[in-house]
Amino acid sequence: MTPAVFEPATPLAPPAGRTTNDLIRQQNLASVLSLLHLRGALSRAQLGATIGLNRSTVTGLVMELTELGLVREVAAGERTGKVGRPTLDIEPEDHVSALSVRAEPHAVTVALVGLGGVVHARLRHDTASAPSPRRFVQIVASSVEAMRADIDRHYRVVGAGLAVPGLVNANGSVLVSPTLGWRRDPVAARLSDELGIPVSAGNDASIGALAESRFGVGVGVSNLLYLGGAMHSIGGGLIIDGTLLRGTSGYAGELGHTVIDPRGRSCVCGRRGCLEAEVRLDLLEPLLGRRKLDEDELDVELGVARDPRVMAEVTRQVEALSLALTNFVNAFSPETVVLSGYLGALLSVSRERLAEAVRVHPLGAEGRTIRLERAHLRSRLMLIGPAELAFADLLANPAGFRG
Repeated sequence: MTPAVFEPATPLAPPAGRTTNDLIRQQNLASVLSLLHLRGALSRAQLGATIGLNRSTVTGLVMELTELGLVREVAAGERTGKVGRPTLDIEPEDHVSALSVRAEPHAVTVALVGLGGVVHARLRHDTASAPSPRRFVQIVASSVEAMRADIDRHYRVVGAGLAVPGLVNANGSVLVSPTLGWRRDPVAARLSDELGIPVSAGNDASIGALAESRFGVGVGVSNLLYLGGAMHSIGGGLIIDGTLLRGTSGYAGELGHTVIDPRGRSCVCGRRGCLEAEVRLDLLEPLLGRRKLDEDELDVELGVARDPRVMAEVTRQVEALSLALTNFVNAFSPETVVLSGYLGALLSVSRERLAEAVRVHPLGAEGRTIRLERAHLRSRLMLIGPAELAFADLLANPAGFRG
């Protein structure tokens, strides 16, 4: 998806004290930096052709971004002739970084992620139970402190992004997170006060959809349905016409609480038969004789499983997931459906059945092609995703960078 470029003829209304040319320059700087962030190293000619600016304009923008310490020149590995210096590409400066934080019922993960989606470091802190918001902030702070010397020596941190399994409003306050036991807590503000940097928070599934659309299987896809399965929950994210669907107060995408069996299992939301109550890893792990399986380990276990009880439970959950997928595709008409986490593992062993649900059963299926894909970012998904929240202001206004 090409970042927008603003030409002088575009009718813009600049803020007081700023000219239209100032606003055009800001938008074009943002376009160049965003394109490099998403695509990686590009030549000046490629930048100009993709964005629609002439070479001299691109050169000026690259020079300014270089002076700001946001991009750098690198050898492209190709020479213009048999002799002479190699041509130079422009790439994002990955030492400009963000902290990426993920809250889970039994773990807190903190990572340092550079522009371009480069994961520099990560720390995972396992917990016996879901931490309180106050304890969560303490764990994050101690993890950052453990990385402090390296951060101060090598990186410039612009902020932090936080992924939470629950309803998170635009101010970063958690309305409710059933799996964490958090209610009406300004966790982003707490964390910002503790770390001394801006913190943006969002629902983990919406963040997953954003990351896959920018760096994973959803690159170039305008309409994408994302479903992520964790140990105790399922979340959804929707990209509609190239924009992340947020809904009222940012609460759109709670697809895990779609009821698929009114007489089914009790859900943490108080209803019965929600998708996340019927399709969950903790119902399968006891049958496998394993606990706390990661995604790769689960792939192996399901690939070799022959126990009839395991196969029966997998079949039951796949049927439930198929029903939900049919409903979601009818409701949102995506080009691509992406499954991650536990749901990605179910896809690996039941692709034919799940593909049938998205390609055959929806209304009008004969007139369209819907891709069903597993998330490509895998273990990097919830490292890269939250960092995108923290990079948002920088990418929108590079000239205002004060890292």
